[in-house]
Amino acid sequence: MGHETYHEPLELLSEPTKNLHRAIVSLIEELEAVDWYNQRAEACSDAALKAVLMHHRNEEIEHGMMNLEWIRRNEGSFDGHMRTYLFTNAAITEIEEADTGGGDSGKDGGRAPAAGAPALGIGSLKKG
Repeated sequence: MGHETYHEPLELLSEPTKNLHRAIVSLIEELEAVDWYNQRAEACSDAALKAVLMHHRNEEIEHGMMNLEWIRRNEGSFDGHMRTYLFTNAAITEIEEADTGGGDSGKDGGRAPAAGAPALGIGSLKKG
């Protein structure tokens, strides 16, 4: 699988790039485990076993979020995009359009605004 290997010669990659790769691969593995446990639990006819499987699934979610938080702390473009999209209630595509003006979503590299920077001034995205 492509996510399990490097795509460039290892000797050309910096240690931060290799660490980011490790974190991304670990996140992928945790999300796969969430999916597997979720499917097994849904198909399970024994209530006690189903509860155990759901417990395992929830632990995998915790592990995945720990990986995601490490990625956020160590890769600024993830941090910026997470600050834009996560823990919001507006339609995701409306947030993207407001953030990018409907253009290239990578215009600022996804970095979070500097402390004290003015707000986007987009107002509420809720339909009134």
